[in-house]
Amino acid sequence: MTKTLLELTVGEQLPIGDWVCISQADIDLFAKATNDHQWIHVDPNRCKKESPFGTTIAHGYLTVTLMPNSLYQSIQPDPIYKSLLNYGVDKIRFIEPVRADDKIRFISTLIKIEQKASGMLFYFETIAEIEGRDKPAMKGVFLTLLAGAQ
Repeated sequence: MTKTLLELTVGEQLPIGDWVCISQADIDLFAKATNDHQWIHVDPNRCKKESPFGTTIAHGYLTVTLMPNSLYQSIQPDPIYKSLLNYGVDKIRFIEPVRADDKIRFISTLIKIEQKASGMLFYFETIAEIEGRDKPAMKGVFLTLLAGAQ
């Protein structure tokens, strides 16, 4: 059973979401949106010949941008406080490249809650796990603001 943010306790792990496949089309769309067309991301033929990974890899920030959706799938909306805002990311690290057609999912644990003038700030230590690999793609602390909560 999923909970609202206010029902979570420090140290609690959120339910783990579904695997998400990162396709070449996803990578290409992200490259277009960010104007980052580096060949390691968008040139499969060159990657087969020159990349140490043998294929294209996703931009690290593509992985980061997928985390909020995982959070929204793991918690229930609060019946009183409707505004849930991304507040930032601390200490982000890209550990293992996400290759085209890899599947990832996020594992998040609440590590801190802080009262702000604008609401309650929740800190989630999060890793992006890659299916079939030992190392995670990314590790960071994601901040989410429940606006207006007291």
